[in-house]
Amino acid sequence: MRVMKFGGTSVGKPDRMHQVSQLITSNAEPTIVVLSALSGTTNALVEISQSLAVQNKKAAGEKIETLEKYYAQFIADLYQDETLKNKAADIIKEHFEFLKITQRISLSDALNKDILAQGELMSTKLFSIYLEQEKIEHALLPALDFMCLDSNDEPDLINIQAKIKGVLAQHASKTLFITQGYICRNAKGEVDNLKRGGSDYTASLIAAAVKASVCEIWTDIDGMHNNDPRVVDKTVAIEQLSFDEAAELAYFGAKILHPTCIWPAQQENIPVKLLNTMQPSAPGTVIKKEAGSVGVKAVAAKDGIIAIKIKSSRMLLAYGFLRKIFEVFEKYKTPIDMVTTSEVAVSVSIDSDLHLDEIISELNNIASIELQKNQTIVSIVGNEIAQTDAVLQKLFACINEIPVTMVSYGGSHHNISLLIPSEYKTKTLQLVNKGLFNL
Repeated sequence: MRVMKFGGTSVGKPDRMHQVSQLITSNAEPTIVVLSALSGTTNALVEISQSLAVQNKKAAGEKIETLEKYYAQFIADLYQDETLKNKAADIIKEHFEFLKITQRISLSDALNKDILAQGELMSTKLFSIYLEQEKIEHALLPALDFMCLDSNDEPDLINIQAKIKGVLAQHASKTLFITQGYICRNAKGEVDNLKRGGSDYTASLIAAAVKASVCEIWTDIDGMHNNDPRVVDKTVAIEQLSFDEAAELAYFGAKILHPTCIWPAQQENIPVKLLNTMQPSAPGTVIKKEAGSVGVKAVAAKDGIIAIKIKSSRMLLAYGFLRKIFEVFEKYKTPIDMVTTSEVAVSVSIDSDLHLDEIISELNNIASIELQKNQTIVSIVGNEIAQTDAVLQKLFACINEIPVTMVSYGGSHHNISLLIPSEYKTKTLQLVNKGLFNL
């Protein structure tokens, strides 16, 4: 069994759905296909929900109407068979009738998640009908029947495994299955989701649940690159990464992969391949247990970081001071990205200001606080780079003109991270590309 996930751009046009149908039938191995919403749909649904949240029903209605016209045109272009075209139109009509009803209901968190689920539900139904037109045997598996969260809002892998086996057993004669990414049910049985980019996570969780031979993530770029091609002219695809290296890159900003995608595949030692729907012959990037080589492989950047310096000459060396600091962040469920310490201060970085005021208020009770906003983490990743000669020397030589707020080194064998003012991000990535990769 293989798992293939296709993102919004991979199914965002009728001709691309045709490409995907060819890719998923190019191998005799039983296949589970995970689809995202058509490109732009989730953003539109978020805007609809935001309009409803401020009770701007007129704006919500206009956005719903625009999106409905987009789908009507998509259906007109996708199908040649009039019967199937009408079938698709009727199905999509039901989804838009639901969206229109939301204008008459008070928005709640549960309703918001129902709204956001519509994209994946529509894309998979449209694709299933397209496969019907192409006479490709398959089964459409509702992700809401097996993708589930536990009481901590984390994927319940054991339960997912049991449920998906039961669902697959109902279609024993089929070898091709289509399902939704991103959406799931929470512990209350309500519709929920795995957050933005969660279709990667869905694919990896399914791959782990069915012990797949491979988990393929198909996007519009040929693998993970050594740097951000949006801001750096010369980048190259990385041939092979270890699970640990890929997890570091995803967490610290590599956009091609959802940060949580690696863990489920790593638990079952399932290779993850990053491939390009538009260039299917390109080798892409394979992520597996073995790193393949030693040394620097890539750099990633994560924006929206806040640095917090916590200074207390009276209590810093006292027993329990660090514990008190971390308990504050734990209380507000705010993860810390980087930590540095000195004799007089502790500096940490966080990527969310959701509970910043409460955190600062509590920290002020035990120390003096300094904040630096608009920061970016630049993370240099590679196998055993902390032990690789000259990496630090080359790194700091090439960025000697960049003001560095914090440095994290030694906490991981695979990562050296710098915190810099965000205004220096592009220049830093370009300097690192030249200094470490000679590009």
